Amino acid sequence: MLRLLRFADLDLARWAACVAASPGALPYVAAWWLAATARRWDAVVELGPGGEYRSLLPLPTKGRPWGREAYQPLFTQQLGLVLTPASQQRQLADYLAVAQRHVGRLYQQLPVGTSPALPPGFTLGERRTYHLDLSLPLAALRRAYAPDHRRRLRKNDALPQPLHVREGADLDELIQLFLTYKGAAHTGLRPDQYNLLRRLYAAAQAQGVAELRQVRQPDTGELLAGALFVRHAGGLIYLFAAASATGRASGAPLLLLDDAVRRHAGQPGQLLDFEGGSLPSIGRFFANFGAQPVTYPTLTFTRKIWFPLWMRF
Repeated sequence: MLRLLRFADLDLARWAACVAASPGALPYVAAWWLAATARRWDAVVELGPGGEYRSLLPLPTKGRPWGREAYQPLFTQQLGLVLTPASQQRQLADYLAVAQRHVGRLYQQLPVGTSPALPPGFTLGERRTYHLDLSLPLAALRRAYAPDHRRRLRKNDALPQPLHVREGADLDELIQLFLTYKGAAHTGLRPDQYNLLRRLYAAAQAQGVAELRQVRQPDTGELLAGALFVRHAGGLIYLFAAASATGRASGAPLLLLDDAVRRHAGQPGQLLDFEGGSLPSIGRFFANFGAQPVTYPTLTFTRKIWFPLWMRF
């Protein structure tokens, strides 16, 4: 039985058990991630005979004049259907048919490899990210780097004071670096939306899966670049990063990603998700690590409503 449950009616212990029982479930669907990024969310849930959650479709929602809107939270690359071995209803279209009766609009990004059949009224789009298979040994992974990446790593190692990647402790310092060199007007985020990233970092720390890394100038201690990674059962997510102009010129972002590869190489079934790459220059940078482009679907639904027609007169 599929039911639309509002946030107040969700049992988060049963939610966690469903996610834990779902092979390959991404961390974005975990209650702790959604609590940090969306605060409140609804869901279409398949209930078992004992009230257990056999499967679920998370629906972060907001109230709008046309009704409730299901949206994709910031810093949440993919959501989609969470299935377990006990799931009896395994077609995304069935869950979406329930959802569309309760929302005026819906936008959601689905996991890589999803090929959904859609109910009437939904449109399908596509986004791109890059994946690097971490199952190979480090030496093999580095051999797949572009020649320029390998040259820059050797050049850094030959410096009298080479740059090194260290563990970071201050996310606010990284956010400030991002704002300084990206420019607040060009980040696409309001200042208060960085509080969401702070909440997510704190939640990931509490789960023991946050990796904050940084590169500093050896003689001055100046922060050149930093990155926030999140570990999960399927690998590593490159969630947020920033670099100064000096840091980019010195190859600090390259060092951060090579350090992540070094620390996680040789782990079967693990992927490094670069979380982006639609821009050609960014895509080339990721591809130069041997990463492969992959696409994932997007869903959009908008219910036709009557009041905009009369509001035009």
